[in-house]
Amino acid sequence: MRNKFDEQLATLNREMISMGALCEEAIAVTARSILDGDNPAAIDRVRVLENEIDQKERDIESICLKLLLQQQPVAGDLRQISAALKMITDMERIGDQALDIAETAVFMGPLEPEDAPLLGELARKVISMVTDSVDAFVRHDAEAAGSVAAKDDEADSLFTRIKSSIIERISRHSGTGEYALDLLMIAKYLERIGDHATNIAEWVEFSVTGVHKGGEML
Repeated sequence: MRNKFDEQLATLNREMISMGALCEEAIAVTARSILDGDNPAAIDRVRVLENEIDQKERDIESICLKLLLQQQPVAGDLRQISAALKMITDMERIGDQALDIAETAVFMGPLEPEDAPLLGELARKVISMVTDSVDAFVRHDAEAAGSVAAKDDEADSLFTRIKSSIIERISRHSGTGEYALDLLMIAKYLERIGDHATNIAEWVEFSVTGVHKGGEML
C-alpha cells in the first residue's frame, strides 16, 4: 500500500515540476516579446501555455484527491498534498497574469530602450522565484523556500523604481501617458507574479515544518 502511495506522490511531484515549468515558460515568452520587440506569435504561445497550466491544475487536483480519498496519508504526507493544492492555485494565477502581460504588451507597442533594463531585471527575478519555489517543494527544502521571500523584497524594490520612473516621465512628457500606464500595468503584473511565487514558497515551508506564516498548522 505504501509503495503505491509513494508512486502517486512521485507522480504528484513530476506534475508539479511540469506545471512550474509551464509557468516559467509563459513568463519567459512574455518577457522576451516585450524586451526584444513586437512578436505577434508570442501572445498565441502564451495562450496555449495558459490553457496547459489550467489543465495541469485540474490534473494535479485529481491526483491530490485520489491520494486523500484512496490512501491514508500521515501528517507529513498530508501537509505535502495540502500544500500542493494551495500552490497550484498560485501557479494558475501566474499563468493568467503572464497572459495579461502579453495582451497588454500588444496594445503598448515597442518598449522604449530606457525601460528595458529595469523591466528585464524584474522579469528575470520573478522567473527565478517561481523556479526556486517549485524546486524547494520537490526537494522538501524549507531553507530554500525561505530565501524566496528575500527575492520578493528585491522584486518589490524594482517595481517601486519602475513606478517612480514612470511617474517622473509623465510629469515631463504628458503625451506618453497611455504608454506609461501600460508599462506600469505590466510591471505590476510581474510584481504580482513574485507575490504568487512567495505564496508558493510559504506553502513549501508549511509542507516541511507544519507551520504557515498565515497561522495554519498541521
